[in-house]
Amino acid sequence: MLNMSKWLMVLGLLMVTSLGVFAQDDDFIYGDLLPDAPELAARGEYGVGVRTLELVNPDQIDISNTRNDPSVRYDRPLTIEVWYPAIIPDDAQELTTYESQLGRADQNNVEPFTFLGRALRDAEPDTSGAAYPLVIVSHGYPGSRYMMTYLTENLASKGYVVVAIDHTDSTFSDTGNFFITLYNRALDQMFVLNEMARLNEEEGFLNGLVNADNTAIIGYSMGGYGALNAAGAGYNAVLQTFLPVIESRMAGNPDYEASIDPRIKAIVVFAPWGGDLSAFGRAGQGFWDLEALAGIEIPSFWVAGDLDDVANYEAIVSLFDSAVNSERYLLTYANALHNVAPNPPPPDVRDFPDYERYSEPAWDEARINNINQHFITAFLGQYLLGQDYEVYLNPAVENANDGVVDLDSDGNPTENHTYWAGFLPRTAVGMSLRVEHAAP
Repeated sequence: MLNMSKWLMVLGLLMVTSLGVFAQDDDFIYGDLLPDAPELAARGEYGVGVRTLELVNPDQIDISNTRNDPSVRYDRPLTIEVWYPAIIPDDAQELTTYESQLGRADQNNVEPFTFLGRALRDAEPDTSGAAYPLVIVSHGYPGSRYMMTYLTENLASKGYVVVAIDHTDSTFSDTGNFFITLYNRALDQMFVLNEMARLNEEEGFLNGLVNADNTAIIGYSMGGYGALNAAGAGYNAVLQTFLPVIESRMAGNPDYEASIDPRIKAIVVFAPWGGDLSAFGRAGQGFWDLEALAGIEIPSFWVAGDLDDVANYEAIVSLFDSAVNSERYLLTYANALHNVAPNPPPPDVRDFPDYERYSEPAWDEARINNINQHFITAFLGQYLLGQDYEVYLNPAVENANDGVVDLDSDGNPTENHTYWAGFLPRTAVGMSLRVEHAAP
């Protein structure tokens, strides 16, 4: 229990950060802080710029025309969005307009919609802290490079170059067959990593800005499927039965083992798909043999809803349990489904399928966004920036509901204080954070 004077004291201390951003504008923009946002959700010290780049990955297997003939090739285009620390002129607003889509191309019901973000288009990079760690963001199927702007902008303000991929044939505007996604996810992520390293060395706004040797991949759903593979979890023979040309990404394949890139220092996976194939009529099977997860030897942060019926929560936990060589964290939202990663639903959407794509029935999506900002700030700060966020990543109690607020007369935690660090009293509820250390 917490008496009123102590409650007011800790409330005042923690809300200093929150109110600073929330009071800037009466119009809520994705990523803004709610009054109950945890401490580390607040934006960082940098202004944020944003630019769009078009890339081409030459001579790739064309999965739209084959699943078993590696000689069928094409040049694969990719659009990426880059957020970066930037200089915001005094006479400019740190605002931009993003255009995404409702519906999906394979259902012939695509409609564009726009929303605001807190970044300045084509702003001059702030090189004062360069070179910055690289964060690559990979959406679900279908999805968009703009699905997680609450997080991409937030991380850029904290000293990262953040790149979100539009995975060709996997976006709302060009939804293609699912096998294209199964084949290309990890390959797209690795290609973008290589391209960012190249652009850092060439003339242009990214010159000298990016430390690609210090990279994290953030993947949602199918993006998580790709991130796990990029990080060291080779696929199995079950996937090969659907997609014979996936052999080069399979566990035990020498080419795959050689492709594991030491520049990738950490991954964040939201509701990673591929651990349960009930949707394919293969309940109990997945695209990894569980021992393959031991190939992940870098820190990993996992986020899931315990009612996820798309990726299947039990399958996610099984993958997490099997990643025994990774220092790993599992944040679980109680009573949440699969949408623990995206922006909130567009405010004017009234069509249920489009609303359902972004919403969580038992949660405020903006609240989930703030919690994700908080924990991913701590995780990437710990493992990419080398800062000490242990108090946020290793709570005294796994289940937030069990936390106790106990402060002395000066407002300092006593030995009986077990409340999650950074959360206001009465706000760390409905979550658990499980921590498992890498095997010695």
